[in-house]
Amino acid sequence: MRQPSAAEALASALSAEYAAIYAYGRIGVRLTGAARDSARQAEAAHRRRRDTLVVQLSTSGGTVPPDRAGYALPFPVTDRASALRLAAEVEERTAAHWRAALAATTGADRDQALAALVEYAVRATRWRKTAGTAPLTVPFPGRPT
Repeated sequence: MRQPSAAEALASALSAEYAAIYAYGRIGVRLTGAARDSARQAEAAHRRRRDTLVVQLSTSGGTVPPDRAGYALPFPVTDRASALRLAAEVEERTAAHWRAALAATTGADRDQALAALVEYAVRATRWRKTAGTAPLTVPFPGRPT
């Protein structure tokens, strides 16, 4: 199997950021109080990372994948419990794209990928704690199960 280039890995991470932003739009409407505030902060973080990647790929001559109008969610989000479950899954899935970028990047790009992986692993843990699910942590964040 061919190793993706750094630009391809970052483009894949960008597509994951698009999907995360979309999902948080569905998550936030099912939450209240502190959980809703956390969802807003998470969405804002994904938007910042998206914006950084768009500029980075554009200025380096990489291909910026287009955002889509919608994304398939892995399950219906109908209540608080399903919103919290989706929030943890979104962070895990996005972390997986950044984990893959670690192998394809070096220098500042690798630092960026590691920072994203760590941030999303921590946020997934917080969502699992809020949801009351166990285990709270996973041994290798971003690694396919």
